[in-house]
Amino acid sequence: MNRRHCATAAITLVCALALLTSTGQAMAAPVPEPSPSSSPAGSPPRYSNADLEKVREQIDTLYRKVGAATDAYNLAEEQTKKQSGEIVKLAKAIVDGQARIAALKDRAGAQAREQYRNGGLPPGAQLALSNDPKLFLDGLNKVRQSQHASKSLLTDLNQTQEDLETYTQDASANWEKLETNRVKQAKAKKKINAQIKAAEKLESQLEEKERDRLRQLERDAADKAQTAWLSSGAIKDVSGEASEGGAAAVAFATAQIGKPYVWGAEGPGSYDCSGLTSQAWLAAKRPIPRTSQEQWRLLPRIDIQDMRPGDLIIYHADASHVGMYVGDGTIVHSPRPGRNVTLAGAGSMKILGVVRPDK
Repeated sequence: MNRRHCATAAITLVCALALLTSTGQAMAAPVPEPSPSSSPAGSPPRYSNADLEKVREQIDTLYRKVGAATDAYNLAEEQTKKQSGEIVKLAKAIVDGQARIAALKDRAGAQAREQYRNGGLPPGAQLALSNDPKLFLDGLNKVRQSQHASKSLLTDLNQTQEDLETYTQDASANWEKLETNRVKQAKAKKKINAQIKAAEKLESQLEEKERDRLRQLERDAADKAQTAWLSSGAIKDVSGEASEGGAAAVAFATAQIGKPYVWGAEGPGSYDCSGLTSQAWLAAKRPIPRTSQEQWRLLPRIDIQDMRPGDLIIYHADASHVGMYVGDGTIVHSPRPGRNVTLAGAGSMKILGVVRPDK
């Protein structure tokens, strides 16, 4: 009877874990049914190391997706800030343009009223009709000046009106982009929260001892990857010294060790992965793109053999994670939700490439 009760509980937990790992993109493989024979009657099923390894892989996959969604959120946020700034500038230009048009119309109106008072002729035209040769020549010159001023006024008025129309169209386009980016932010935020909740739920199903074993499996996997990377000779000839900016960036980043990962955060109390690297290089007076994907796309790429402290190592095929190389095969990075800024082996994750902010 006890065996039947434990088996039923095990199957229920496995089904729940499988459902929790669904993120709207792909269903994670279900956790294998743990053996209930090692648990006392009525207690939650215990997982073998093989079972926990599969749980670890599922959690790692979910947090990888969190990283990608966080990058999408951060990029949309940066674009939103940019569009908001552009709209503010355009709004000011529109106000200035409207004021200029009003002033130009006032000037045009004043000229029209002056001509009306003089029978439709400006003062220069009246003098041009004089019998006095000197007055005639002076009047002719004033007529030309008046014509030039009128033409210039109309040209200025037309140009200002065209500029105002352009500003209005640009403001409308930027507003549409702003709304599009807000929608992207909302979708990314929803996805991030769902994936974090799923990962946390997976881990919460474990007992404390099992969570300890899970964290040890994480460390073992990272150590294994790092050892294989170092054994490959990947950094055998890496000996570059940090530039002045690189040293400043490393100093800033390592000073943040122990602060928690929070998605979308860029300090001072918490950071996501690219929030840490972008703020570190900002402290070194070298602004760089906000997201790891943009850092990979826009910053100069270098070979691993030419790497030096301060360079950024981009991870995973989708460039969804970044760490800063600090030397001796080590990076400082903000790993994921539930973890703090820390030092780690540079080869503990799949390296996509290296970029140098101050090249």
